[in-house]
Amino acid sequence: MALPAHLGDWINLLVRWTHLIAGIAWIGSSFYFIWLDSHLTAPDAPRPDVEGELWMVHSGGFYQVEKRLVGPGRMPRTLHWFKWEALLTWLTGFILLVVVYYLTGGVYLLQPDHSPITIAQGALLAAALLVVAWLVYDGLYRSALGRTWAATAVACALLGGAIVLVCRLYSGRAAYIHIGAMLGTLMVANVWMRILPAQRQMIAATARGEQPDFSLGRQAKRRSVHNSYLTFPVLFIMLSNHFPETYAHTRNWLVLILLIVTGALARHAMIGKSARARWSAVPAAAVVVVLFVMTRPAGAAASASASAGGAPVPFAQARAIIQRRCQHCHSRWPADDVFTTAPNGVTFDTPEEIVARAARIKQRAVIEQTMPLGNKTGITPEERATLGRWIDQGAQLR
Repeated sequence: MALPAHLGDWINLLVRWTHLIAGIAWIGSSFYFIWLDSHLTAPDAPRPDVEGELWMVHSGGFYQVEKRLVGPGRMPRTLHWFKWEALLTWLTGFILLVVVYYLTGGVYLLQPDHSPITIAQGALLAAALLVVAWLVYDGLYRSALGRTWAATAVACALLGGAIVLVCRLYSGRAAYIHIGAMLGTLMVANVWMRILPAQRQMIAATARGEQPDFSLGRQAKRRSVHNSYLTFPVLFIMLSNHFPETYAHTRNWLVLILLIVTGALARHAMIGKSARARWSAVPAAAVVVVLFVMTRPAGAAASASASAGGAPVPFAQARAIIQRRCQHCHSRWPADDVFTTAPNGVTFDTPEEIVARAARIKQRAVIEQTMPLGNKTGITPEERATLGRWIDQGAQLR
């Protein structure tokens, strides 16, 4: 099943816009409270039930924030909650997952040329991944092991295994976004199934005139910290479709694992309570350097350059390949059944447009081989090599 292209484009636009707004609101409030907790100081004059306070200035106004231990019968009349942002972010993200990956004929979902799964199997696996991941994660951290560092080691090992599996079944781009959906589901489930219920129990005890169980708050805070460490990895995954050098790499599973490690380390440098936490930025930077070296297409580039001295490739031959394999989508008048407008506004209708984008054609079609998308037009290795040779010979209009 595929949506009509124009309808799909507008659903994609409106839902993605809403997803972005809700995500900013959710992540913004989460970052704010994590920052707040790490900057609270004890009041100059001790006050009952005040754990810490903080003065701030914003937009010309001064604000005093207090963190309190609310006792029996002292619940404020109005209490503001931060919960709908998380749910709306997840709902719009799930709709996007379906619209982009399951209602476009599998063009983004399946591996180019061949795939070990069908669209239906991919949908069933995605649903199972979301449910099973939560059950395993939640069970792990509710067990006796959940209070130890061993739980983190087990969780990281399971996440690595899931990444390897998903990268072997889906296309690289789809694999990344499905891991992002899995992590996002854990974050939202933490909010609605662990953090909010704990807060409600504490509020209910206070309303009954009882002393609330503050251990519930500490347990909820632990899940909130988990969410914080997942935030940067999920944000990268949301952007990953723009960076084929990551998801199209032959070891894309390792690239993703290293990027998740980088995001978690960077977040630790920001929110870690000890002075040593800032040093986490050093290994994070080192991993980025490793990723840069790892993903540079040196071998493919050298191979393509070696072909520059072969038989000259006339522009007419290169253009014929582009017309057959690329202009199906990249044209002012696309003939594709999914793309009714040229993706990213890139068109190859004129010789000048082709020459101007020769370097990008080489990167995507020859080196990374992520275009044509899903190889739906059936470009051959020989045609890729011919394009590479024409570009290496100077991409001349001759």
